[in-house]
Amino acid sequence: MSLKHILLGLLREPATGYDLKAAFNESISHFWSAELGQIYPTLRRLEDAGLLHSRVEPSEKGPNRRVYSLTDEGREELLEWLRGGPVVGVERFAYLAQVFFMDTVGDLHETRAFMAALRQRLNEWLARLRAIEADINGTYGNAPEHYPDAGFHQFATLRMGIRSIGSKVEWCDETLAAIDRRLTMAPSADDTGECRTLEETR
Repeated sequence: MSLKHILLGLLREPATGYDLKAAFNESISHFWSAELGQIYPTLRRLEDAGLLHSRVEPSEKGPNRRVYSLTDEGREELLEWLRGGPVVGVERFAYLAQVFFMDTVGDLHETRAFMAALRQRLNEWLARLRAIEADINGTYGNAPEHYPDAGFHQFATLRMGIRSIGSKVEWCDETLAAIDRRLTMAPSADDTGECRTLEETR
């Protein structure tokens, strides 16, 4: 999956670059993120490729704004991606890379502080998603099978976000408990400077 396809999906309705950034922040942050510095160059490439077109419209709040829309070719590209089957195995989590190499720091207390901070951020994120879910249920009821098509599919991704981030909070708790147990243990060879990878312990 790429930012290209995410933007094509979001542009089923015309939008400006700032509209798209707001959509990332408010609607799909549980599975994708992007900054304006990534969004605008990608929009330009998509327009150059004939997948989007843009027009300039006056704005009531300031300078004119550029509004992007899908072309027929862009819609075909989106449909081809959607019909191409699930795209898996491309997830990237920077914080997991940090944990993987954290032994370089050489202080388990710093690892614990890192994990506690990560848990707090994930838990706050989870609370925001649960609040969105509660708002949707309060407005439309808690039977998503009766939602309109767009609402149903978007609610399904929200539920995945809640389950996924919830499991990450549980992993943080599990890891913090293991760190606390490790801190109570007598120093081992690994704690005195011998660096061993996971493969070397097998």
